[in-house]
Amino acid sequence: MHLSIRLMGGLLLACIATGALAQKPSADRKVYCWNEGGRRVCGDALPASAVDAERTEINARSGMATAHVSRALTAEERREAAAAAQQVKLEAEAAALRQRQELAMVESYATEADLRRAYGERIVLVDEALKTSRMGVDNLRNSLLSLLRQAGERELAGQPVAKPLADSIRSQHSDLQRQMAILDQQLVEQAALGGDLQAALVRYRELKQTAATARD
Repeated sequence: MHLSIRLMGGLLLACIATGALAQKPSADRKVYCWNEGGRRVCGDALPASAVDAERTEINARSGMATAHVSRALTAEERREAAAAAQQVKLEAEAAALRQRQELAMVESYATEADLRRAYGERIVLVDEALKTSRMGVDNLRNSLLSLLRQAGERELAGQPVAKPLADSIRSQHSDLQRQMAILDQQLVEQAALGGDLQAALVRYRELKQTAATARD
């Protein structure tokens, strides 16, 4: 009888100890805290409704915050983030391209005179292209004016403007607009060449000075 009582007492103590151990938080157990409906909610498990929410993770034993997890991005925010990352990538690629071009410039031209000569050749090419474009614009304009006069004379005579003539007028007008757009672009390029040369000379001198300093 006494043995049974002692045995039962031992089992009871073991159960109590086991229960105490079970209640003691493990070293890696976490408590999660998040906002829900305007109030702070904490628990040892995340419900499905809070998986994407911003939250703080706390070590259950020490009570110290161990991590802060931002909320999941919306589809629009993910698209914006992807666009921003793509823009950063493009800017980095453009910067790398500029660096390669600058290095090539230093290696290609031994002196400033060589660099000026190269830009001079570009200026000559642009000037020749401008002459050709201006001639094209003049020819297309004269041809269009001739077609318009024919159409006007037919209308004054009370005759309908034939479809081939009307189609030619539309075609000549479209060609003239395209050629004028090309001419405008060439004029912009011509105006920019002078500034490009000065900027190239300044950068060329800087790179040459850097290379000379590195050698010393």
